Order: sequence, then structure tokens, then C-alpha cells
Amino acid sequence: MTAKPIQHASAPASRARESRLSTLHLAPESLGFALDCAAQAIGAVRLGAALPAALQSVFVAAPEGAAAASRGATQDIAYRTMRRLGTADWLIARQVRKAPPPHVANVLACALALLLDEGPHAAYAPFTVVDQAVDAIGARRELAFAKGLVNAVLRHFLRERMTLAEAAQADDVARWNYPVWWITALQKAWPADWQNLLMAGNQQGPLTLRVNQRHTTVEAYLAKLQETRISATRAGEHAVRLATPMPVDRIPGFNQGTVSVQDAGAQLAAQWLGVQGGMRVLDACAAPGGKTGHLLELATIDLVALESDASRARRITENLQRLGLNADIRIGDAGTPSQWHNTDEPLFDRILADVPCSASGIVRRHPDIRWLRRASDIAALVAEQRRIMQALWPLLKPGGELLYVTCSVFPEEGEQQALWFESAQEDAVRLGAPGQLLPAVSNASDTPDTPDTPGMPTSLAVGFGTKPDTDPLPDHDGFFYARFQKR
Repeated sequence: MTAKPIQHASAPASRARESRLSTLHLAPESLGFALDCAAQAIGAVRLGAALPAALQSVFVAAPEGAAAASRGATQDIAYRTMRRLGTADWLIARQVRKAPPPHVANVLACALALLLDEGPHAAYAPFTVVDQAVDAIGARRELAFAKGLVNAVLRHFLRERMTLAEAAQADDVARWNYPVWWITALQKAWPADWQNLLMAGNQQGPLTLRVNQRHTTVEAYLAKLQETRISATRAGEHAVRLATPMPVDRIPGFNQGTVSVQDAGAQLAAQWLGVQGGMRVLDACAAPGGKTGHLLELATIDLVALESDASRARRITENLQRLGLNADIRIGDAGTPSQWHNTDEPLFDRILADVPCSASGIVRRHPDIRWLRRASDIAALVAEQRRIMQALWPLLKPGGELLYVTCSVFPEEGEQQALWFESAQEDAVRLGAPGQLLPAVSNASDTPDTPDTPGMPTSLAVGFGTKPDTDPLPDHDGFFYARFQKR
């Protein structure tokens, strides 16, 4: 049995109400100010906005200088709340008879998300969270009537923490912090590992770097980090994982293009595409340019980077400028080559098709995705993926290779799509490791081996039905890879 989520006002009414909130009179460096800002962002996500965009809107609207003072705390609270939203909403609904105004409910959700973390994981002392949440509501003149409610709910939770936590385990959404359809989908797709997947998605992902082999080696860069007393370990062929996340401007060599931020699982794309010097390569759906840069680091190639959104394409340019690399950046729909590819152009030796997907494999880095996606989105995304794949295949040379990539753990966007494509294209041969044919797969829902500890299934196992001799990816996001060669 799953409790009903808090019923907020309709989107237009909520927006109008939020726009009339009075100016805050809180110190920008205070926890109360950060709670208020994070609550505004949570409210925007509930109305359909992505969390990064919601946070940016809040910072832009903040008084001059306030955004800088509160940015770090606000982001931390907002991301914690997204990972705990199911539990927080359940706790609010359990303790109040009538749903509070949207902003009050969102401040409560943010405060409860902080209080749910105990001991060394707690960011603030409990009494500080309660006091500052009350101040945040009191600073809004039209919401000051709810100060007593906020105080009562939070203090009641602290008194009855154990009882409430036990009761929450009986509610799937409160326990796992995902919508019911998502939980059900993983139970069906990964019957032995669905709990590990849910738990992994609720953890904050590590900061993993990609070492630019044109500049240095992984070993040399690790030695450089050791000199600067930054703890790190190797996490893949070109990957280094920092023990403690830090701003990119403090990472040695980042501004000079020596390293880039990229998950270890994502780094497999360029490695498995197998580019060689002189090849003509298409990176379809290329923004923000992480895989584009990696391909250019691995070999001197003629690379076309395609992106449908002009504003996102600018990020490709920025990333390549930092790396000192160049590509032919084009704007267009990957599913409509006539927009960006001339018929007299040479065909491609390699195509990287990192297609739009549910992003269910990167939910630990983007926890708002689980609340924004709907079950009906999967069918639409599957159709879009097929449209793009069918459009790109004719652009590949005979003997060339296409790598299908999704950052998804749903088989509809992974193994089932690979099986469909292999059957739909008579001249497509599915490959495993470079130069090896993939063994036949008897059941598209077969579950690959996964680590004993919580984590995403290894990309090679999900993508190819094979397991590497050694596990280069002890902690990575969830990706699917399928590699095809044209006869």
C-alpha cells in the first residue's frame, strides 16, 4: 500500500502564489536562507522543471551577492531533498491533517531531508535545522502563520524518529524514494538486483576524472595529485576517482585540459568505439561534449559533433576549447540527416549514437529525474531511439561500426533495443569486445552479474552480455552499450 503524495495546488495557481511571496529578510549565509532557496527549487521541480535549471532560476532571482553566499548550501540541501523526497512527503502527510501551502511543504521537506541524516552524515545539528526552518517560514509575511506548524512537525519527527522510520518501511515510495512505476520496472527487469539499483541511485556519485592521454598518463597524474595531497585512485583505463569531491577550479590541470570530469562508465563509450587516426567519425547527440573530447584525445580523427539544441552545442565548443581540440560542430536532428549531412559527403567509419533516454542510469547524479519521468515516457523514448538509429545507419561505411549508448538501466532502452536493431537491419552484425562476435542472447531480460555491494550493473555486462577479466569500474553510473558492424 502506498500513501498518496501531498496534493499541491495546480501549476498556474502555485506559480502565481510563489511569485507573490514577500522579500526575505534573512542573512544570505544563514541556513534559513538556504532552506528557503532550496524549497523554491523543489517547488519548481514539482511543477516539471529540472533541478539544475530550477536552482539557476533561484540564484538569478536572489538579491545581489546572496546567491554566492548560499549557493553551496542551497545545492546540497536541494539534492539531498530530491533523494529523500518520498520519505519527506510521507512524513508530512503522516503528521498533518491538511496539506500545508506549497512553499511551507517544501521547506518542511528540505528540513526533514536534513534531519533524516544522522551521526557523521548529518550536515547540521537537529536543533539548528528546526530553528532555521521556522525562521525561513517566519520571514515570509504571508506564511508566518505556519511557523507553529513547521516547529511542531519537525520536533514531533525528532521525538518519534524510530517509530516513524519503521512505519515508513511499509510504504514503497517512502522506503525507496522512487515513484511506484520505477520500482516496479526495476523489480521486473532485475529481479535479483533491483534493491541494489535503487540503493545505488540514492547515493551521491563520486567525482571521477578522465585523464587526457595527449597531456599525461594516469600514473603520472596520480603522482601529481599525491604531491598536492589529494587522495585518488585509478578507476579505469583513463579514469581517476577523487576520494573527496572538490570544485573543478581546485583540480590540478583541469583549466589546462589535462583532465575532465566524466564518470568511469561514460568513458567506455570512446574506448569501445575503437577510433584510429584518420577515421571519419560522427558523435551524434554530442552535447555537452564529454565523449567528443575523449574521442579526440584518443586519436587524430575527422570528427563531426552533432547536437539538436544550439545552446547545448555551445557547451561542446567550450569544452573543446579548454582541451585545445577541434571538431566540426553542427546543429541538427540526428534522426533527420538531411538537415546537417550533404549527400556528397563521405560516409563515416564510426558512429557514436548516445541517444536520448530515461537517464535512469545517472539518477544518483540527477536525483530529480526519478520524479520528473513518467512510465509513459519510456515508450516515447524507445520510438525516438529507433528513429535515430534507423536514420544514422545509412551514413555508416560498409565495415564501419556504430556504438549504441544509453545511460539507462531499463531493458526497453537497452538489450531489447539491441535485439530489435539487429533483426531490423539485415546488414548489421552485433559485436562484443572489439573483434569478437557476441554470443547469442536467449532472453532479453537475463540479468548480468553485478557486484556484491550496492551499485549499478557493470556496463560491459549490460551492454555486451560479457564480463571483463578484471573489473575496471568499481563505482560507476549505469550505461548500456551495444556495438554493431555493417557487413
